[in-house]
Amino acid sequence: MEEMFHKKSEAVRRLVEAAEEAHLKHEFDADLQYEYFNAVLINERDKDGNFLELGKEFILAPNDHFNNLPVNISLSDVQVPTNMYNKDPAIVNGVYWSESLNKVFVDNFDRDPSLIWQYFGSAKGFFRQYPGIKWEPDENGVIAFDCRNRKWYIQAATSPKDVVILVDVSGSMKGLRLTIAKQTVSSILDTLGDDDFFNIIAYNEELHYVEPCLNGTLVQADRTNKEHFREHLDKLFAKGIGMLDIALNEAFNILSDFNHTGQGSICSQAIMLITDGAVDTYDTIFAKYNWPDRKVRIFTYLIGREAAFADNLKWMACANKGFFTQISTLADVQENVMEYLHVLSRPKVIDQEHDVVWTEAYIDSTLPQAQKLTDDQGPVLMTTVAMPVFSKQNETRSKGILLGVVGTDVPVKELLKTIPKYKLGIHGYAFAITNNGYILTHPELRLLYEEGKKRRKPNYSSVDLSEVEWEDRDDVLRNAMVNRKTGKFSMEVKKTVDKGKRVLVMTNDYYYTDIKGTPFSLGVALSRGHGKYFFRGNVTIEEGLHDLEHPDVSLADEWSYCNTDLHPEHRHLSQLEAIKLYLKGKEPLLQCDKELIQEVLFDAVVSAPIEAYWTSLALNKSENSDKGVEVAFLGTRTGLSRINLFVGAEQLTNQDFLKAGDKENIFNADHFPLWYRRAAEQIPGSFVYSIPFSTGPVNKSNVVTASTSIQLLDERKSPVVAAVGIQMKLEFFQRKFWTASRQCASLDGKCSISCDDETVNCYLIDNNGFILVSEDYTQTGDFFGEIEGAVMNKLLTMGSFKRITLYDYQAMCRANKESSDGAHGLLDPYNAFLSAVKWIMTELVLFLVEFNLCSWWHSDMTAKAQKLKQTLEPCDTEYPAFVSERTIKETTGNIACEDCSKSFVIQQIPSSNLFMVVVDSSCLCESVAPITMAPIEIRYNESLKCERLKAQKIRRRPESCHGFHPEENARECGGAPSLRAQTVLLLLPLLLMLFSR
Repeated sequence: MEEMFHKKSEAVRRLVEAAEEAHLKHEFDADLQYEYFNAVLINERDKDGNFLELGKEFILAPNDHFNNLPVNISLSDVQVPTNMYNKDPAIVNGVYWSESLNKVFVDNFDRDPSLIWQYFGSAKGFFRQYPGIKWEPDENGVIAFDCRNRKWYIQAATSPKDVVILVDVSGSMKGLRLTIAKQTVSSILDTLGDDDFFNIIAYNEELHYVEPCLNGTLVQADRTNKEHFREHLDKLFAKGIGMLDIALNEAFNILSDFNHTGQGSICSQAIMLITDGAVDTYDTIFAKYNWPDRKVRIFTYLIGREAAFADNLKWMACANKGFFTQISTLADVQENVMEYLHVLSRPKVIDQEHDVVWTEAYIDSTLPQAQKLTDDQGPVLMTTVAMPVFSKQNETRSKGILLGVVGTDVPVKELLKTIPKYKLGIHGYAFAITNNGYILTHPELRLLYEEGKKRRKPNYSSVDLSEVEWEDRDDVLRNAMVNRKTGKFSMEVKKTVDKGKRVLVMTNDYYYTDIKGTPFSLGVALSRGHGKYFFRGNVTIEEGLHDLEHPDVSLADEWSYCNTDLHPEHRHLSQLEAIKLYLKGKEPLLQCDKELIQEVLFDAVVSAPIEAYWTSLALNKSENSDKGVEVAFLGTRTGLSRINLFVGAEQLTNQDFLKAGDKENIFNADHFPLWYRRAAEQIPGSFVYSIPFSTGPVNKSNVVTASTSIQLLDERKSPVVAAVGIQMKLEFFQRKFWTASRQCASLDGKCSISCDDETVNCYLIDNNGFILVSEDYTQTGDFFGEIEGAVMNKLLTMGSFKRITLYDYQAMCRANKESSDGAHGLLDPYNAFLSAVKWIMTELVLFLVEFNLCSWWHSDMTAKAQKLKQTLEPCDTEYPAFVSERTIKETTGNIACEDCSKSFVIQQIPSSNLFMVVVDSSCLCESVAPITMAPIEIRYNESLKCERLKAQKIRRRPESCHGFHPEENARECGGAPSLRAQTVLLLLPLLLMLFSR
């Protein structure tokens, strides 16, 4: 595994060396004319059929390694953000010298064919990507992607930081200025990552913490916290007089106090000041707190066009190793906010420390069309390994010039391939976390939620290990892994299966260690009773190959029997095809797991006779005359499956069963099939019956699945080597049950009481309380407690069933939120861009007309039309699951209701997980409420919410810190920007569009 991570790091290191050497040889040419492949314009033609400028022919071909996206594996191409000029001299020069990376991109891919995207993100804003691919605008016609906003770029370019953001909310900030200030804050938040800490304070004549609960402290800049603060930004309004001295004193005190607690980044510190002016330089405050060391950098953002106070703000920034910038429009915000990152990168550049950084897991959304870069399960989780690229020119050393960042994406599933699933046992799994305790990969991590269509959960990348391994209330496992320890931990766990409806209670042994060269720690969970003992057999290759050739045999394609990623000619092979070629000696370059393949061959041979049995059943018409049994299946511990259809494929009631998209019921990288896992927890020799749950709001199914485990008994060592089962029509199963229920053991064969009697209701339920058979067909699949609440309550009281409380810390709950049609919409980058165009138009028109348009035009921008909008938001929920007591074979009971007595009897069906329940229907017992499995949101009062915000779990800081350097040139600290001609040219089409309205 460590070798895999090392190979990715080395690929990035080669890119860094090539980039720095190419830049060193390049001399800047302001008049350089260079036609490069622009990723947006390639292959585009004008109305005369000629290629557009920067849009030359660029050969693209679908490539299966990149999920059949059309790419060019010989060349890279370049994306430039929409708000930047394609032929800006700085961009053209950067594109020119970085062209030399093409050779290294291709060489890296040849050395390690498992690599996917490689790229260079320039400090100037352009993004060189290999393999080359065409970029398509989003539905708004915009490509908002800026590589400098990505976590991999920021993390590699800067060191961890503690930041206090001061926002002026005095009366002079009313209107558009406050809107620009809010957008500036939001853009700063975008640049903060999980290793950073922050707080936001608004000030006039008083201090107003944006989140009052966090008075006097800093909070981790994870996504949840940043979104929490963004919501509170909308509540800011301007009034009064700005007392900046009070705000500066508070900011310095917070940073000092927080640093002394040993929390936070313990690295860089900064104060971000967002205001429309400062009447003083406040040098006495800086002399008190910050001089002579100047450990806290000051970044000042002057909002508006007036320059009266620019000198004071620039002096503050320059005197404290910061940067000054003026933001006149919303369109200026992002580019100006980026400047502070270049300042913070200076010490690292001067130190020439090429720290390797790895990001947390994320879903790649760089390209709109890359949404196709998914597997059958959904979006692919990535992590990025990145390194900074520095200027090596001696004359610029003290300036600490960052050229950009190089990186490559690594699918998280590559990590799982290095851990053989067959060695982990039926319920075993591997997982990994970051230095902050967030999940990199875990089978319980849920990326998506369903509301009409699958959407990403907003906080999917910051799910803490304690939220999925929640039984570890003291965070023993989590903290040991965060601290990169090696060890073992055990605890009883409650693992949900079957879409969270069922629960398996078992004891897990956890083994964990750190992954060298990364900030990650790896854990493996083994469930006691499984995975400790293995059965090994031996057969000849000829025997095994013969039985592998059978058309009903398949293997787990997500398991690594053979590494098909190493060589391009193997990528199209399925695992079964690869094994056959390997065994026949036709592909000497294939690398395969010999031990696993030997076990697969054995399983293929010993399971082959079941084919003859299934064939005899199919030929015996009397056994399945009405074709009630549709599918028989077998799975072994090596991921081998055999499937036999008793009806034509087009006649199957459940068309998805055992198909690639039916992840629950096939072998995959995370787990064994559901029917295998459940059968393994049953008493040997007994069958598990169940009705599949649907993902829709109404759970109705037309099939029943039955499975049982196969164990080889050897004293007390009895590993489960396989599971076998069938799927049948629900109607067929129910008919068989009703027929059996009418048969009695009396001499005359007559029953004293029958399910046909109107005085009783008969049910067949499973060990989790779900109804398989009921006289009311619509109740099939429902939870028994919802239909017979009084009886279920009595069964719980008597101990026939037990309730298990479960928690979901990744839930989504409905919430009513105020939505604004005005200022809040400006925080969206696209709306902000259009609003900026409107502002520039207004400013231009003011030169031509005598009356003020601002108040009229901006009235619709700042007014808030408040209305309630129902949304789905992350939340915590609690919900029950129910499990039967195995030792109880038969139970009777009476329930005293208000005006009657309700009797019932429950009896276990031998060799199964089923129970027949007969209930007196004459007594309704309506006073007892139904028992539901509906999740209940855990609501936290304000005090608890505050405590949760303040609570900071143990985390491990990145090992490197480059906060300061004595040779740093702090004289380059910003200036007032001017509106460049090309910016106006870029906006002209939008101006015309708005004028035409």
